Amino acid sequence: MEQLGSAAAVIPASPLATHHADCEWPFRQNSDFFYLTGFDEPDAVALLLPHRPEGERYVLFVHPRDPAAEVWHGFRWGTQGAVDQFGAEIAHPLEQLSEKLPDYLNGAEAIAFRVGRYPTIEPLVLNIWGQQLDRAPRVGQAALGLVAPCPILHRLRLQKSPDELERMRVACSISAEAHELAREKTRPGMNESEVQALIEGYFRSSGARGPAYGSIVAGGDNACVLHYTTNNASLQDGDLLLIDAGCSLSDYYNGDITRTFPINGRFTAEQRALYSVVLEAQEAAIDVVTPGVSAETVHGTALKVLVNGLLDLGLLVGDANDVIERGDYRHLYMHRTGHWLGLDVHDVGAYRLGEKPVTLESGMVLTVEPGLYVSDRLPVPEGQPEIADHWKGIGIRIEDDVAVNDSGHEILTVKAEKSVSAMER
Repeated sequence: MEQLGSAAAVIPASPLATHHADCEWPFRQNSDFFYLTGFDEPDAVALLLPHRPEGERYVLFVHPRDPAAEVWHGFRWGTQGAVDQFGAEIAHPLEQLSEKLPDYLNGAEAIAFRVGRYPTIEPLVLNIWGQQLDRAPRVGQAALGLVAPCPILHRLRLQKSPDELERMRVACSISAEAHELAREKTRPGMNESEVQALIEGYFRSSGARGPAYGSIVAGGDNACVLHYTTNNASLQDGDLLLIDAGCSLSDYYNGDITRTFPINGRFTAEQRALYSVVLEAQEAAIDVVTPGVSAETVHGTALKVLVNGLLDLGLLVGDANDVIERGDYRHLYMHRTGHWLGLDVHDVGAYRLGEKPVTLESGMVLTVEPGLYVSDRLPVPEGQPEIADHWKGIGIRIEDDVAVNDSGHEILTVKAEKSVSAMER
């Protein structure tokens, strides 16, 4: 509210989404709306009105209580619940939005609204602004323009409060326990889908809403497909299994963990060598996470270890700095080393401000997830060695969730083992 100045913010909730003609997907609230309100029902609209008097600055428009609708679709908080349970100063039935919104926006110096995303609300906001502009020559007052609320909201969301961090610890703990269960139960001959069911069943039985994203359970060469979610192949003796999965809590805070281990409990020589390189890269990158360091530095630290390891194994040739500058490693490592984490798995927040990388501050949470993916899907860069068959089909990623704090960092996913010895049985 303070950062809005004299702008009035209009923040819509998510609508329901349908599939199979008339069936609705499980509802997922818009993260910006939830961050501001905690209100988990569709179609609502929040107004933040710093230009209004005290007691009229936080307004919610919500679906009213309706016993007939609730029989079919479940409980609603209604307008009284919006005030009593969610702190709205004023709440109105949603059908009154078009009638009351012009008055609420009157007198604001700007309107903070995200254009291009809310097709039912945007025409109403634009029409109200247009009417203000039409009257401006007579009344001498109109909002000067539309501004995006996202930069303010996303700066706020990037730094987690102590309460948010505690919720993320819970999400990461449940996620880590699920990974430990999967590693304990996995055996050759199982299907990837069985392992997925184990993990996601544990999420739900532990009180989570469910998976935070489409779980990746990728055996053997499937692990070389970064966003593999088919999860229906048989697990082969001698292959690795890569699992990228995390839970989402009832209030949408997420965990995001990747572990890779041998399906039969023993690494081959090639698997062990590559796993050791990825683990060293990940641990080196985590070590540099501290306030004042950039996410770019975290990535660069992991990348140097990966490239040097690949040079030692003969999968790359040349000078490490030259290989990195030319990008000659990208057929084996083609993604960045991490992303922000919070209410969204790939959470909001800039990584660069113009040419300057964003530096880490206490309260930020990021993933650290280097990997290596050895296959013939991408061409080998000119001057680099062709990949021998005994290396192909090995995909490895190791990912932890790391919170920045005043003294350095905290690994939120520490319950998920990752040492070479722990991955074997």
